[in-house]
Amino acid sequence: RSLPVDASEEGGPRTVPGACFARVRPSPLQNPRLVAMSLPALALLGLEAPAADPAAAEAEAALFFSGNRVLAGAEPAAHCYCGHQFGSFAGQLGDGAAMYLGEVLGPGGERWEIQLKGAGITPFSRQADGRKVLRSSIREFLCSEAMFHLGVPTTRAGTCVTSDSKVVRDIFYDGNPRNERCTVVLRIASTFIRFGSFEIFKPPDEFTGRKGPSVDRNDIRIQMLDYVISTFYPEIQEAYSDNSIQRNAAFFKEITKRTARLVAEWQCVGFCHGVLNTDNMSVVGLTIDYGPFGFMDRYDPEHVCNGSDNTGRYAYNKQPEICKWNLGKLAEALVPELPLEISQLILEEEYDAEFEKHYLQKMRKKLGLIQLELEEDSKLVSELLETMHITAGDFTNIFYLLSSFSVDTDPSKLEDFLEELTSQCASVEELKVAFKPQMDPRQLSMMLMLAQSNPQLFALIGTKANINKELERVEQFSKLQQLTADDLLSRNKRHWKEWLEKYRVRLQKEIESVGDADAWNTDRVKVMNSNNPKYILRNYIAQNAIEAAENGDFSEVRNVLKLLEHPFQEAEGFQEVKEDAEEEGATATAAVCAQETSSRQSYCSKPPLWAAELCVT
Repeated sequence: RSLPVDASEEGGPRTVPGACFARVRPSPLQNPRLVAMSLPALALLGLEAPAADPAAAEAEAALFFSGNRVLAGAEPAAHCYCGHQFGSFAGQLGDGAAMYLGEVLGPGGERWEIQLKGAGITPFSRQADGRKVLRSSIREFLCSEAMFHLGVPTTRAGTCVTSDSKVVRDIFYDGNPRNERCTVVLRIASTFIRFGSFEIFKPPDEFTGRKGPSVDRNDIRIQMLDYVISTFYPEIQEAYSDNSIQRNAAFFKEITKRTARLVAEWQCVGFCHGVLNTDNMSVVGLTIDYGPFGFMDRYDPEHVCNGSDNTGRYAYNKQPEICKWNLGKLAEALVPELPLEISQLILEEEYDAEFEKHYLQKMRKKLGLIQLELEEDSKLVSELLETMHITAGDFTNIFYLLSSFSVDTDPSKLEDFLEELTSQCASVEELKVAFKPQMDPRQLSMMLMLAQSNPQLFALIGTKANINKELERVEQFSKLQQLTADDLLSRNKRHWKEWLEKYRVRLQKEIESVGDADAWNTDRVKVMNSNNPKYILRNYIAQNAIEAAENGDFSEVRNVLKLLEHPFQEAEGFQEVKEDAEEEGATATAAVCAQETSSRQSYCSKPPLWAAELCVT
């Protein structure tokens, strides 16, 4: 009702000028069936599964949330947006596989947009088929809910529905395509409008020559700003109702701060988004569009989770600066309704300060620094991460272990704790896999010669950073050939002992500032255990669930979902979840599969060696 909808009934991919939405219809699937549903997410819509007849509820969910039957009152539409992808303006993108069904007023009066992802062709599908497959859908479904329960702002996922309809996919782009099941995820958010939604007005880009489909339609930009601010920032609309420039500046300031806090949350749980293009950035500060994401296992500040990010643009340590860059592109897209000199000043004044403040606040909680806020805390965090990097420590598990560190200097207790900590550092075998050279030695030698003799040609086919990284890998791999497990353990213990002494001194300052040390320690452990998860969606956990689901057993997806709903707790009653699933009619094969999964690795373990070979693009 608030934004223009394209009048054309023409199907298939096309440019959509002068509109924010184009009407679409979901394409039916053969034999849709429910993989899993998130009851906490569905509760937002006022939906619950009746205990009396769960099978009927599953069948109904599969029917409506596959798109085979459209909900009463729904007006399916695909959203038009543009985006800067890997730094270059790509022109019109839009919902190539997602379909907005409409808004639902939840039981508490909140408005929720609901969307089916993978429901068929839209005007924005380009050369694609508008479908998503089981593996990517399971990952998006599980991660949306995992992030919510970790306390990170995110879009939600209500259901994952698969089918007997097939599409062909070349998973690694290596000429080995295969048939995969069409699968649909029900996504839920207050809005799916993104930074790229405002880029549809962009004139031809000076580098790519591409332009938005609605150049010179400032009237629509005004409509979009009015809609976004009045709907999602009503307090800003109220405060500046008579001055649109001030109102738009207040909106930009708020989204700048929300984005900075969001990225700080990502960094503190070791989450890498993988594709931080402007079309994957939410105007209300949510994590949106889960593709080749990954939670970091071994701490590596340069970790790249997306196998197709060859230059490492979206590496873990670059996420804060990339999101700031994306806000700069949003600022450009709001001109003339918000002059660039105003938005750029806001960005410079607010973003870094908000990020640093929120990051340090969160890190203090993760370290149990609950009484004092000292300047030295930032250095303590940096030195912890440096120690984690040198010792190849598991990011999640080391933070989780720190709550059991005792300020008591009893040498035997310290030795036991060091044993525990170093067990979460990579072994020699794991390091050899991590630092295995990726280029043929002859190829590397040729590239180095080329860099000397023909720098211009070298710049076209390889980056200096990639070559330097490969040289580093070769050097590390060579050193590892001489390293024994005992040497590694001794070295790691030394590094951790040095940092733990600094940590102990800092905790001692906390104790000195309180009256009751025991009460302080109880509070410290409580705060740490509610900020350091025991369970995250590691790639190998997702992969085990995907492989079971591809063989027709959905119990592992459901088990993992239950686990991720309580990331900060011991998995109490988790075995019972498995047994219930088996009682509900899982086949003997499925039961064996689930048993093998649990025996292979516990859900909070460092990843097994084979996980290093997983590549998500």
